[in-house]
Amino acid sequence: MGRVRERKETGHLYFDFFCQEIRCREYTKLKKTKRNVQMMEKMMAQIDAEITLGTFDYAKYFPNSKMLEKIKLSKGRGAVEDGDAPLFEDFAQEWVYENQVRWKQSYQDNVNVVLNNYLLKEFGNKKVSHITKGEILKFRSSLAKVRNGKSLSPDRINHILTPLRMILNDAADRYEFTTPFTGIKQLPVRRSDIEPFALKDVWYFINNVRSDFRDYYLIRFFTGMRTSEIDGLKWKYVDMERREILIRETLVKGKVETTKTSGSSRVIQMSEPVYAAFKTQQKPASNKSEYVFCNRKGNPLNYTNVAARVWYPTLKRLGMEPRRPYQTRHTAATLWLAAGESPEWIARQMGHSTTKMLFTVYSRYVPNATRNDGSAFENLIAGGLAATYREVARL
Repeated sequence: MGRVRERKETGHLYFDFFCQEIRCREYTKLKKTKRNVQMMEKMMAQIDAEITLGTFDYAKYFPNSKMLEKIKLSKGRGAVEDGDAPLFEDFAQEWVYENQVRWKQSYQDNVNVVLNNYLLKEFGNKKVSHITKGEILKFRSSLAKVRNGKSLSPDRINHILTPLRMILNDAADRYEFTTPFTGIKQLPVRRSDIEPFALKDVWYFINNVRSDFRDYYLIRFFTGMRTSEIDGLKWKYVDMERREILIRETLVKGKVETTKTSGSSRVIQMSEPVYAAFKTQQKPASNKSEYVFCNRKGNPLNYTNVAARVWYPTLKRLGMEPRRPYQTRHTAATLWLAAGESPEWIARQMGHSTTKMLFTVYSRYVPNATRNDGSAFENLIAGGLAATYREVARL
């Protein structure tokens, strides 16, 4: 079925349809208005009907089209071979090769896992131009089914479909067929609740964790650094004179990479407890490794090992609810807000480009600090009401 589309460069409308399995685009000089769209859609419906009945005369509708010769050549020799569109497996490998230069290693690994475990098994032997919207929807539904007592979350399913969408959209552009992903939206994902620590619980944890990890967790709780940022932190990025931490690299699956986003590259200011923790850590560790926190061999910490051997056992021993180590970052944000720090400053410390997340995620944990409880307005109108009463009494 053909469609009426709009050229982004000019704003003009055009027809986009298949004739004898050749993708045809016929451009007009009509601007996108309600009347023009309705007129062209009516014409498109007529073209579709004639193509289905086998009575479509290309020259009748588009007598000056450059596609006429190609359409004539295709007659008598059957359908063209989909513009020689390749198998999904072959195109996917080419797509990965072309794009991996701009990807982080961790993202390359994730894409390869999705391809090998899911996409190639389902679509590998099909031509990219033959994959239909219905097949994609059935594949998505199959991912949601329970297997071995477990089912994939909507978020995980979306992450599996993202490379598929990118591959097919790229293939559709190169081999001139309509992408089957048109109209397929991502599954809704419920935002997970955050569980920041109260300040008393922060100190309770810090004072009772293994002594060799006390500085590590104190810095995590009071700087908001991500796990990959603190595990990959090197001494050359710790400025003790200026009391600043420069976030320039991360450690992901044992490999040094750039920061999560360009905004994540930032400077974090040290509070007094954080500065003291770095001073303590500096004495035994500075000459042993380039990393601030390392194992006995001087290698960076393994976050999975630390979580399993230190974080979760400490929470359990102290009778605290089990929470992901990432909650230390959320805790820093809520503590800064509770202290009345500027939201713009907090956003910079966290590596956020705007303050939006602070007010949509964190601020509900500290209503009195952010005035979301209405008390500021109550005080304002109460003061105005009292002044009115005094004025009335004077009269």
